[in-house]
Amino acid sequence: MSAPTRRTLLTTGVASALTLGGVSFAHADAGGGDRTETVGGTLPPGSPDYVYLPVEIPRGVREIHVSYAYERPAVPAGTQGNALDIGIFDQRGTELGGEGFRGWSGGARKEFFLRTDAATPGYVAGPLRAGTWFVVLAPYTVAPQGLTYSVTITLRFGAPEPVVRPAYPPERAEGRGRAWYRGDSHLHTVYSDGRRTPAEVAALARAAGLDFLATTEHNTHAGHGAWAELAGDDLLILLGEEITTRNGHVLALGTDPGTFVDWRYRARENRFGRIAREIRRAGGLVVPAHPHATCIGCGWKSGFGEADVVEVWNGPFTPDDEVSLAGWDAALATGRWTPAMGNSDAHRDPDRVGTPQTVVLADDLSREAILAGLRAGRSYVAESSSVSLAFTATDGRGRAAGIGQRLRVAADEPVTVRLTATGAPGRTVRFVTDQGVLHTSVLPGAGEGTVEWVTTAAYATYVRAEVRHPATLPPLPGALAAFTNPVFLEISPRTR
Repeated sequence: MSAPTRRTLLTTGVASALTLGGVSFAHADAGGGDRTETVGGTLPPGSPDYVYLPVEIPRGVREIHVSYAYERPAVPAGTQGNALDIGIFDQRGTELGGEGFRGWSGGARKEFFLRTDAATPGYVAGPLRAGTWFVVLAPYTVAPQGLTYSVTITLRFGAPEPVVRPAYPPERAEGRGRAWYRGDSHLHTVYSDGRRTPAEVAALARAAGLDFLATTEHNTHAGHGAWAELAGDDLLILLGEEITTRNGHVLALGTDPGTFVDWRYRARENRFGRIAREIRRAGGLVVPAHPHATCIGCGWKSGFGEADVVEVWNGPFTPDDEVSLAGWDAALATGRWTPAMGNSDAHRDPDRVGTPQTVVLADDLSREAILAGLRAGRSYVAESSSVSLAFTATDGRGRAAGIGQRLRVAADEPVTVRLTATGAPGRTVRFVTDQGVLHTSVLPGAGEGTVEWVTTAAYATYVRAEVRHPATLPPLPGALAAFTNPVFLEISPRTR
């Protein structure tokens, strides 16, 4: 192995260019052995979101190995320190759309490798063709002193191994025909910043009583091929991605195998409409995730006009979920109907897979049917598989509408709203309309019961149900145990 070479690429002042000076291995000996180059520099506050380091890759490379490090100086209280993410694009380039995308680990790993037959989780194995590759550095936050970094690239030469073609999970499981199916559609593993393997997540999903799950790694599709052997007649596995932009996160849920969705834009660039169309062309749903989360870059800023579903409950119910629920409810009151869902966003212990979970009415346990049920809002969200709900609105002639459906009646015709709950002992039931909470009732100690309330379409544009834990700080409501998408009460045109 030749001795490593170290060079410095220093940026000072406000960075205006996205591309640094390059690293060249063009004249490396392809006869065997290793060749290593280390480069470094300092990124100032105000650096671009993505900084590209070109790397000239010659023929005959068997493996590319990249590692990096950066300084974390002390900063005053209330000031963000350094955080630097990393990924790589191949010789096809870095244009938006990701044709050259070969992997992303964000800040979860300090090194990665790629070969034709294997790669670090989060990275895409395949041919290592000659040309200009790009290590992408993403300064997430930069300390006032700047972000001093180093990147070490090692090329290992020799004959490549045969390319391994990924296998993907089937799009249908045995199921129970038309039924209510439980799923968790926001999950992470070692293929991004999770700490569990896909096998561990699948086992936890089964233990939680789930019928389906979706893999949604941050900014990479590289894990899609890791799930084929984990699916079964009892568990449908959907594929996707959590698109992690600097202005919020959004799930590409249930996309075609191998679909990559780019994340390198901000809300001000007005590109998300195009990205949303790409997700739908790949067969997926657009689902803004934890829209009011308070972590840096987590709150969704690109609006809900392109959303097919919105995630209003993410992990254990917290105040930011309460804000998401209130925002969703306010949109319902103005007639903007976007179905809601809940997911665990589980990454590692003690995160609980299936807390919460979305229960969806689908014609069968298949990708197409589950996504159709979610899109239609024929679903409710529960904190665990022990909680089950049935929710209907019925007029005086016996016509009924269920969750996500509409009931047309005369303006003053009585409508009976009925919620049946199991597995929720001592919980409070609330019926919520466009006016707010209009009825409350406490379930018996056994947690099973039916609550009824009579209203009219003139009084309530829609009705949805909440099941909540006892309040810890009255008069604030307790945390959610379950909630439904609404039943809409429409005034018949003949009676307007």
